[in-house]
Amino acid sequence: MPRVHEYHKPIVCYNVDNLPPVDKEQLDRLAQHKHELVSELTIPPRDGRAWEVKAGQLFRITCTKGPQVADVNFWSLHNPKERFYASKTRQLHASHLKAYDRLWSCFPYMRPLATITYESIQYGIDRDGASVHDVIGSRCDPYTNWLLTGQDMNVCCHSNLTRAVAPFGLAEEDVHDVLNAFMCTGFTRDTNQYFTKPSPVRVGDYIEFLAETDLLVAASTCPQGDVSVACGTGKAPQCFPLGVQIFQPSAEMLQGWRPSLEIPGGAAGLR
Repeated sequence: MPRVHEYHKPIVCYNVDNLPPVDKEQLDRLAQHKHELVSELTIPPRDGRAWEVKAGQLFRITCTKGPQVADVNFWSLHNPKERFYASKTRQLHASHLKAYDRLWSCFPYMRPLATITYESIQYGIDRDGASVHDVIGSRCDPYTNWLLTGQDMNVCCHSNLTRAVAPFGLAEEDVHDVLNAFMCTGFTRDTNQYFTKPSPVRVGDYIEFLAETDLLVAASTCPQGDVSVACGTGKAPQCFPLGVQIFQPSAEMLQGWRPSLEIPGGAAGLR
């Protein structure tokens, strides 16, 4: 006979009110102002690219031709051991990110690598619990595909990211769990399984970040396109390129801002 459990209201796991505050007014000014364009690039369909961003610069990933999601990785430019920590970011903010949320780095560094200044989709949470820009799912990869289909597949986000960062001296083991930019996802109510919906991203939509330290960023235009078809089926919708722009705000716009600092400490359990 099934065990009967007492009901308890959910408790948000972390008291995030105690996190260092973000300057929302400054982030809004940065998002609304026009800045000097430093550089731009295109990520071709089903491919990956990496780029450097200096602390205090803005970088934007833009839908340019049609609905397309991106799998994004972040590293400290000068120490790639410090990289994006998707699960801790999820714990401190939410399963899906929005303006003012920060992308935190791994232990023992634990600091914001970047902060979202603006995202134009503003999807909210729909009746199925879905939202966009998730830090739930990992990237599509050749290993899972082999388990599902018995076939090799090296045009996937894991492989695209690996190839993209190779010129910067990084390897496959440096690729990590991603921010799924523009991806619309959630968990099914009855089985708690990860699901996707066709991305609501449209031409001209973008997500923009403030680099809180010097960064290496890489993104893959997912071979699943807008992810309106399940992975491992051998089918995929049309894929499109994405644009990347890097901007330099003026000193006046950055007045009072400082690059993020590593949390003091480290060597957990060894002191």
